[in-house]
Amino acid sequence: MGTKVRAFVRVKPTAHFAQDVIKFGPDNKSIDIYIKKDAKKGVVNNKQTDWSFKLDGVLHNTSQEMTYETVAKKLVSEALTGYNGTIMCYGQTGAGKTYTMTGATAEYKHRGIIPRAVQQVFKAIACSVDSFITVRISYLEIYNETLCDLLSTTTSSGASDMQMAIVDCPQGVYVKGLSIHSVSDEEDALNLLFEGETNRVIAEHSLNKNSSRSHCIFTIYIEDLYICINSKINLIDLAGSERLSKTGSEGRVLKEAAYINKSLSFLEQIIIALADPKREHIPFRQSKLTHVLKDSLGGKCNTVLVANICGEALHVEETLSSLRFATRMKWITTEPVVNVTYDSEETVKTLEKEISLLKQELAMHDSLVNRSLVTYGPLTDVQVAEIKSQIHEYLKGAIDEIDFFNTMLRGCCFFFFSQRQQEGEVETRLRSKYILIDKNDFATIAAAQKVMAGHLQHALVPVPSYKEINLVHLFPSIRKEGTKSLFSGRDLAAHLPSKSQVVVPTKNLDVKEKARNEDTVKNDAQPSKPISEEISQRPSSPPSKAVAFEQFKEECGSEINRIFKENKSILLARRKRSSTVARRINIIKQEMEDIKKALEAERQERSQQGEYVDEKGRLIIDEKEFLLIMKLKDLKEEYRCSYAELQDLKAEIQYCQHLVDRCRNKLISEFEIWYSESFLIPTYVQNALKPSGNIRPGMIPINRVMCLEEDEQERFERMQEAMLPTGPDSVAFYKAKMKTDQKVMSAGHSSL
Repeated sequence: MGTKVRAFVRVKPTAHFAQDVIKFGPDNKSIDIYIKKDAKKGVVNNKQTDWSFKLDGVLHNTSQEMTYETVAKKLVSEALTGYNGTIMCYGQTGAGKTYTMTGATAEYKHRGIIPRAVQQVFKAIACSVDSFITVRISYLEIYNETLCDLLSTTTSSGASDMQMAIVDCPQGVYVKGLSIHSVSDEEDALNLLFEGETNRVIAEHSLNKNSSRSHCIFTIYIEDLYICINSKINLIDLAGSERLSKTGSEGRVLKEAAYINKSLSFLEQIIIALADPKREHIPFRQSKLTHVLKDSLGGKCNTVLVANICGEALHVEETLSSLRFATRMKWITTEPVVNVTYDSEETVKTLEKEISLLKQELAMHDSLVNRSLVTYGPLTDVQVAEIKSQIHEYLKGAIDEIDFFNTMLRGCCFFFFSQRQQEGEVETRLRSKYILIDKNDFATIAAAQKVMAGHLQHALVPVPSYKEINLVHLFPSIRKEGTKSLFSGRDLAAHLPSKSQVVVPTKNLDVKEKARNEDTVKNDAQPSKPISEEISQRPSSPPSKAVAFEQFKEECGSEINRIFKENKSILLARRKRSSTVARRINIIKQEMEDIKKALEAERQERSQQGEYVDEKGRLIIDEKEFLLIMKLKDLKEEYRCSYAELQDLKAEIQYCQHLVDRCRNKLISEFEIWYSESFLIPTYVQNALKPSGNIRPGMIPINRVMCLEEDEQERFERMQEAMLPTGPDSVAFYKAKMKTDQKVMSAGHSSL
């Protein structure tokens, strides 16, 4: 049994309420409209003059709190238990839809459904026994049939540049490219709401000075990882419908009104189609709005409509239209269900059971063909040791082939082969770069120590680490195997690395770093010059930022600049390695293509000459084709390994790029502070910076030094003293509002 959509009507308070036209029922669940007959149309006039509408509630002269309690509180509570929910405000322009949904951000008590829903969600999370509930936020705008992300300015991932599209999937409808932001508390969520509100499209209208010219959908995503349920709450503020002949809109406002009326007309068609049980096809794709609302209207979701109407007799036609829409919405039936999250643990158990059954089936098959010794479990230490021994004998030439009787042994064998190949490549690179000596050749080591002692204080180069490397405090590589040294003590001096190639052991590096830190502490402990002396030494006009930046990197920002350079060098090395691996992958792909062509030629030649089969009906191929097949198999495995390495390198590059960007931003921000405090503070403020004073550079931000009137923070603190004692829950609301106002003001100053 489905659930009917709930519909409420909210009447905008007005001093010119038409009591003789609009009348409410005694139960506050019905509304009647009466229109006087037009005497000019004569005695015979059969035009309807009265209408009656039954709804779930009539909200007249109700507060924002009462409106939320009636409309949204139950829906949000059910969303916390896994049910999707949608609340939609519909009505003519200026009827109070945005006030109902968002409210007035100036005062806490006038906040709308969205801020109150956010507060209810986080209060419920705070009272919950489990701490595995995550909340995410998105804010979508549909303006002139174009999808816009109202929160795209808060991301740095480039999501705002991505082409947005509505996508249907088995889990429902979602907007591809729409940014979704994780929030940890009420203040973070309200921050996103207020920031999104500043990005909405509004225009002055004859019925409303700040008319919303777009449909907006604020979505709260809730996921409980403990009980494996998830849900979302769509809070929709529809743009207002209007009669163009009455409002006289023109220009851009006229174009916007045409798009709005068209999308709302399609929405009404969808409502009529959903209410008809005989309709097989519902045209959700007629507009972006109806496509996005597919799950909310025709899906498994709790849906509530608030029809906002005006109380003046002048707007009675628009009021009738809104009430008809609300009545049609009540005809729709939805089937809300709990959204269960995909259970990974249960899936693992199912797959393990399936693997066990497959192993039993294989064992049965092997017993039928007298292969009872085959096992399909993990390899034992004895089997691994046997494979290593066979590989060692095979490489020496003692045996011609390696015996393995299942796929797991074959894979293990290939792994050891590839490991030996990689070790050989590493050894070749080390031989080309470093001097290799035997660690048991004490005479050579003693000579090296004597020669290297004079170079330790001239070079500081990071020590490479590898499991086959034995440093002996001198050289970056010494073979563990082998008995012969590459260089004797007599020849070592001719082959020792230069000063720029000397490698210092880790212990010496730690000593140097400790000494450098002690020097830094000593420098910090020294008494600084008086501020008045520093001020007198400043130039009369500030230097250019380019010159000052070079000076900053050499002095105050030297440590940040050093870290930045090191991270950048690591990033360049990773990119170089990634390029090498990518070239190797391309070479392997080309070789695979060549082998595939050769195999195809062999098969065509075999088909022309005739194919041979043995007594069991198996195809017989020649040695050349067999070798090609094995070579192709090896290349495929090498391709997979190289591709995995490339993916790892890409992840490292992304992380290194993140570190470089952070260092760069830190360097620039520190420079801006240093430049402002060093050159831009006015003279009359410099006079206040005396040794005996309480003000020091850095204590007051430069924007407050230049303009010392009351700022947003001070206004917020003053407001706290007056407002918070009566409403302690309003802290997050006012903090989020203050942060948004500060961002808007800073953006306005930067654009000047």
